[in-house]
This record gives sequence, C-alpha cells and structure tokens, in this order.
Amino acid sequence: MDVKKQINKEAIITIILYLIYFVWWYFWGYIDEGKDPSEYVYILGLPRWFFFSCVVGLIFINILVWIAIKFFFKEIDLDEKEKEKC
Repeated sequence: MDVKKQINKEAIITIILYLIYFVWWYFWGYIDEGKDPSEYVYILGLPRWFFFSCVVGLIFINILVWIAIKFFFKEIDLDEKEKEKC
C-alpha cells in the first residue's frame, strides 16, 4: 500500500465531507431568511431552519463520516516508515 496515496485520498474525502456539511448547514440555515420569526415553522419546539441545519445535519454528517471511515480509510502504521529510514 502506498502510504502517501492513501493519506491524500483520505484528505480529499475529508474536505469533501466538510464541504457537504457546510452546504447542508448553509442551505438550511438561510432557508427562512427574511421571514418574521412569528412565521417560522417549528419542529420539536425548534425553528425549522435550526432543526434541519443543526440537528438533522449533525446526524447526517455523522453517518457520512462513519461510512467514509468504514469503507475508505485504512489503518496506517506511520512508525514503520520511520524504522525503515534508520
């Protein structure tokens, strides 16, 4: 296994996950922009924008991170490379 290639792949996946979460949060965080708070739709006592951006978004990104770690990330022994250099 090429360690550098795997680390680059994991970094790209991590950046993609951050971007997905940011877009999700931004979309739902500003969906009710400009509305009077009395017009908000509430879910479980929370405004719809907050519920979907912060509550559902957190659950959603946690599931995506779990999938990424389970299927794409690999255990890498970084000490092994240092031992080979000595």
